[in-house]
Amino acid sequence: MKASVIEMFLVLLLIGTSGTKEVTKKSKKPKFSVPQINCDVKAGKIINPEFIAKCPAGCQDPKYHVYGTDIYASYSSVCGAAVHSGVVDNSGGKILVRKVAGQSGYKGSYSNGIRSLSLPRWRESFIIAEGKQKRGVIYPSTLEYAPPKSSGAKADETTKPYQKSTVLFSITPLPTTTIRVPATTTAEPLSTTPKSWTPLDITTITTSTSTITARLQPAGHRIRDTAGEVISWKPELALLDAGSRPNEELKTRSLEPLSKGDPNCKVDLSFLIDGSWSIGKRRFRIQKQFLKDVSQALDIGPAGPLLGIVQYGDNPSMEFNLKTHVDSRDLKAAIEKISQKGGLSNVGRALSFVTKSFFTNANGNRGGAPNVAIVMVDGWPTDKVEEASRLARESGINIFFITIEGAVENEKQNVIEPNFVNKAVCRQNGFYSLNVLSWFSLHKIVQPLVKRVCDTNRLACSKTCLNSADIGFVIDGSSSVGTGNFRTLLQFVANLSKEFEISDTDTRIGAVQYTYEQRLEFGFEKYSTKQDILNAIKRVNYWSGGTSTGAAINYALEHLFKKSKPNKRKLMILITDGRSYDDVRVPAMAAHQHGVITYSIGIAWAAQDELEVIATHPTKDHSFFVDEFDDLYRSVPKIIQNICTEFNSQPRN
Repeated sequence: MKASVIEMFLVLLLIGTSGTKEVTKKSKKPKFSVPQINCDVKAGKIINPEFIAKCPAGCQDPKYHVYGTDIYASYSSVCGAAVHSGVVDNSGGKILVRKVAGQSGYKGSYSNGIRSLSLPRWRESFIIAEGKQKRGVIYPSTLEYAPPKSSGAKADETTKPYQKSTVLFSITPLPTTTIRVPATTTAEPLSTTPKSWTPLDITTITTSTSTITARLQPAGHRIRDTAGEVISWKPELALLDAGSRPNEELKTRSLEPLSKGDPNCKVDLSFLIDGSWSIGKRRFRIQKQFLKDVSQALDIGPAGPLLGIVQYGDNPSMEFNLKTHVDSRDLKAAIEKISQKGGLSNVGRALSFVTKSFFTNANGNRGGAPNVAIVMVDGWPTDKVEEASRLARESGINIFFITIEGAVENEKQNVIEPNFVNKAVCRQNGFYSLNVLSWFSLHKIVQPLVKRVCDTNRLACSKTCLNSADIGFVIDGSSSVGTGNFRTLLQFVANLSKEFEISDTDTRIGAVQYTYEQRLEFGFEKYSTKQDILNAIKRVNYWSGGTSTGAAINYALEHLFKKSKPNKRKLMILITDGRSYDDVRVPAMAAHQHGVITYSIGIAWAAQDELEVIATHPTKDHSFFVDEFDDLYRSVPKIIQNICTEFNSQPRN
């Protein structure tokens, strides 16, 4: 009996094992089939949050619109974006698409034969990668598409709940919100009044016995549960209909930036905020609130001020650049998310970082807008700021300092660099520095600061035609000039010099006199005030001799312009009354090749052909001639005008 039971058990065991193998064999994983999509398919039409698809050939056609660069608005052609991003070419291929959150702005660009368009705001984005399967991720073999918009609705549809819980919109980061309430609770009445077009929210209300899908609610609508909790929908995060079109093809005002910005305050602004441990968490929060208040008061926008933030401690780091947030609302939200770095208060290091890395085209520097850096310091810096500030000013950056709770008398011995504010700011006239006695009084300087920053006519450190050059005068002291005329010539040099803003960080002046030989009268580093320059010009003694203009140009390049600063415009103003005894062509060419902008001023017997060879092209703007020494003064306004016209044709900063 026992043997028969055992035999029966073994038979059943064998049958079971055979069945398991058969099931295993049958359940072998099917091969993944890549779905194909057409060139005109937009990402917003596909519900799947992540998928692999195959693009056909020919999607480089401009009729397939693409919005954005690297991150694309979901209204874009998927395959058009794939070609623009360089993942595939016009012959098509497999791509991986992943949906991401909507952006506050999309920047157009030209890439791989496709011109993508700009868009101020859109509800959903996507990114493109190579069409390779990730390990452990199951991709759909068939894509789900959002149903097309119905052309009209029946009259009674306004009062009926939807019969199916159908997903109409595809935004992964914003799932349907479910609120559980007792079965006896009645939802708020749903309005049957037709509303004008607006972004919509979908809300599902689940009772204890059944689930109904509520009517589409206007963005900003509130729903309360029985406990009185308010659920407030943010309009900027509301879902948009999958068939809606961006404002480049349909004027949807809700997609526009909140403001274009104040055009009377067009500045590129960097805030250097103190993240050191000395400030503490509470004061760091006060600092962030101050930043939010300033951004609100400035009216941030693409036609007005733009603002980026660098936080410093031991080392600086960029929180965001000038083009990251283009309206005050987005900027304030970003400021709220900034966390404290900690460390020391290395302001000098932060200023160096801003000079080298912040005000660049890649970071949104507009060139035509003044650059402004506002440094916030709790107490005093833990490194030196003078040299870093000088380089910043020479680069055209207007430095403001806000010092909060500065060193009291018994703390001043701990300050590494006494009088650091005056060594750092753009000008030592009080305009560029604000001292706040307490962090809790910081809010009081919001309006005074904004008023100063927006007073662009007083931003003296912005590069202009009058404050950003090293100007070398090359003066003919030959015998044909004569003592009296030489004094007139020096007065002409002084009249030109008076027109410029002169300091060690602004325009600098140097002078060479020549005959057969050459002499450095004074170099660029010698004098740093306008009055010192004018006095030095008066002291130049007439030399007398021959006229070797070519040798003089070479001498000026070697002994004057070789010591010019890299970020300065180099201007040579050569004044002569006769033909040179040596060749001027090779030296003039060397000057032009070294980036020296050369103006030639001829008097009386000066050779016109030589003046034109010496002058930078176009020669009509850089070469001047007068018949008499006494007429030199008449050319001063025209020379200054031409210098400024040429400068203003280039980016300002």
